[in-house]
Amino acid sequence: MISPDMPVWLVIAALAIGTFLIRFSFLGLIGDRPLPDWVLRHLRYTAVTVIPALVAPLLVWPAATGGTLDPVRLTAGLAALATGYLLRSTIWAILAGITVIAIGLGFAG
Repeated sequence: MISPDMPVWLVIAALAIGTFLIRFSFLGLIGDRPLPDWVLRHLRYTAVTVIPALVAPLLVWPAATGGTLDPVRLTAGLAALATGYLLRSTIWAILAGITVIAIGLGFAG
């Protein structure tokens, strides 16, 4: 008999196989060969594009406010962006964002 949870497990299995194949294409097939310079240059910017893509929805449509724009969170994001740009430090950018959101939410209630 087929379980009602079967579609969920099929999706999980498909995602696991897909993730494995993506990683295997880099590590297993071309892992022992040098990559061209243009590929290495593009791979350097992967974290720079992924982190903002993860954080931006939390600033613009935060779940804590029901998806409406929140000036405190937006200001914290801008403070983190400015600090990261000026100091070139991820840690200081994170600390600046945390500080601004803590102070802002403290005043906002």
